[in-house]
Amino acid sequence: MTIQRMDNVLIVVEDLDAVVAFFVELGLELEGRMPIEGRWVDRVIGIDGSRQEVAMLRTPDGHSRIELAMFHEPKAITPEPKPAPTNTLGIRRIMFAVDGLDDVLARLRTHGAELVGEVARFETSYRLAYVRGPEDLVVGLAEQLT
Repeated sequence: MTIQRMDNVLIVVEDLDAVVAFFVELGLELEGRMPIEGRWVDRVIGIDGSRQEVAMLRTPDGHSRIELAMFHEPKAITPEPKPAPTNTLGIRRIMFAVDGLDDVLARLRTHGAELVGEVARFETSYRLAYVRGPEDLVVGLAEQLT
């Protein structure tokens, strides 16, 4: 077998504090935060002279992680158009299974989250919602019904 597991997903952000707070409110746990720089990282990402601060968050089950990176050098590049619509090429959202979708939505609204569309039901299985959080990040939420 080639793949052992999916280790993490990287999201580049401008306001690390705001995005960490959003994901902590969603229920992820902050594992750590630290500056990252040096030849090794420059070689891996293909950008010389990079300096960034990274925060690693873990899902409650311990199986998945989100890595947030805020670049000090070079500055991050903003995609266009902003905010990018759902049909824009590339990774558009991360989906989380949640309990109590309405409560989660209310808590995330305190961090500036807004529904992308509306809460919808998929057959008798799920209630689903896409929310746009800080820095236009789109997070999918799925509440299992059956």
